[in-house]
Amino acid sequence: MSRAEVRTSPTRVKAAHRYEVVNAVNRLKIAGARFHFIGAGGVGMSGLAKFLIEKHAIVTGSDQSANAAVSRLVGSGADIRIGHSAGNIGPDTEAVVVSAAVQDDNPELQQAIRQGCPVFKYAQLLGLLMDHFQGIAVSGTHGKSTTSGWLAYGLRQVGVDANFVVGADVCQLGASSGSGDSGFFVAEACEYDRSFLNLRPQIACILNIEADHLDCYRDEGDIVDAFYRFARGTKPDGLIVANGQDANVAKVIERLDGRRRVVTFGFGTKCSVYPRNVRVHRGSYRFDVYQDGRRLGSTSLSVPGRHNILNALAVTAVAVNIGVEPEAILGVLDRFTGVDRRLMLKGCCNGVTVLDDYAHHPTEIRASLKAIREKYHPKRLWCVYQAHQYSRTRFFLDAFAASFREADKAIIPEIYFVRDSDVSRSEVNADILAGRIRAEGTDAEYVGTFDAVCDCLEKELGAGDLVVTMGAGDVWKVADEYLRRLGGNR
Repeated sequence: MSRAEVRTSPTRVKAAHRYEVVNAVNRLKIAGARFHFIGAGGVGMSGLAKFLIEKHAIVTGSDQSANAAVSRLVGSGADIRIGHSAGNIGPDTEAVVVSAAVQDDNPELQQAIRQGCPVFKYAQLLGLLMDHFQGIAVSGTHGKSTTSGWLAYGLRQVGVDANFVVGADVCQLGASSGSGDSGFFVAEACEYDRSFLNLRPQIACILNIEADHLDCYRDEGDIVDAFYRFARGTKPDGLIVANGQDANVAKVIERLDGRRRVVTFGFGTKCSVYPRNVRVHRGSYRFDVYQDGRRLGSTSLSVPGRHNILNALAVTAVAVNIGVEPEAILGVLDRFTGVDRRLMLKGCCNGVTVLDDYAHHPTEIRASLKAIREKYHPKRLWCVYQAHQYSRTRFFLDAFAASFREADKAIIPEIYFVRDSDVSRSEVNADILAGRIRAEGTDAEYVGTFDAVCDCLEKELGAGDLVVTMGAGDVWKVADEYLRRLGGNR
């Protein structure tokens, strides 16, 4: 295969479960092709690399440091080097994939250009792969990883062996990606840097739209426009599964003006798919599901939080609209226990419960803390929140300050630095955030280092208390270290 070619073959794929045979004349054939991943250790990049390996591609790559994802790739047969060097690009490399963190002066990227290798961003290659499946792309400001992981897991539980690439490890599926033998491909569609515009799915799911990533979007209207373009990118005979209660999603649907079929979900009966008889039992939700006035059945959830009812409705709407029997998908929703770092129970020791959560937006923080209250009823709820990006903290400072009201105390370590400008770093810091949280009525304290945070937790927490580490950076290390210390003091 020449570097510029995409190999295809006139194959027919046997569909799983009760579906018709899928015609896949142009299905991407990657067996034997050589891909090099620069920045292979990230969740998304490593997941995509693993997916290619399972499709019998040859994968090499590099990363700045070794981590668990790199180790798993090596165990799967990839040749991953630590550190970036032009020599890591072999003469037979056919395509190079780069993460968002890779700079233009990266020596491997420069070598790939000199060799004439096609260079793809992660999302570009994901889009090329999706073109050769019946793609299901899950988008939204919040809930993408949980919903896409839940959908992939649910489909496999009912006999549809879906391919999937998710932006977090799906613990029950053993990885963040997987190769299946059906024609369906479930992928998380991220709006950052408009990367989801590379995807042209058969089904596009829009969970919600809020202001975020204002380092690459002008304002909320600019974000809504990007989601509209994503929806327009759905195949002409495709489907939009959309949150029928979200005001910004409604703007997207209105602009589509009937050019795509739309199925809505939400709590109101004006939505196509909605719940009734919602009740909480020991922190878990149970409810009946209706579609257009017809009862589909009842279900319950193992993942906590009222927001996960909406995610479950989205999963149900997608599954039913690709032909899964309603009672089948509703019967397996409660088996799903979540994805990595989403209200994850890390351990209990000496009467203290330790959770870890990825929430890094004010809406997500509020939803997660409320879900923790409902599920665990702690004596005291402490939140160790590591803000992600100075720019995001600056843009949403007031909203962040008001989002910790369900917590008894917030501990604020240093802000996680990524993609930030010197201007952003000069205008806000973790101590300022802690002060603003206190001004909103929640006890908050700036504690700069992770070691100092663990010292504080060791000194202050006792039986019946719960602490959640929260944020999109490396604050999970606090949960691990604190549990190690608790175990040592047992």
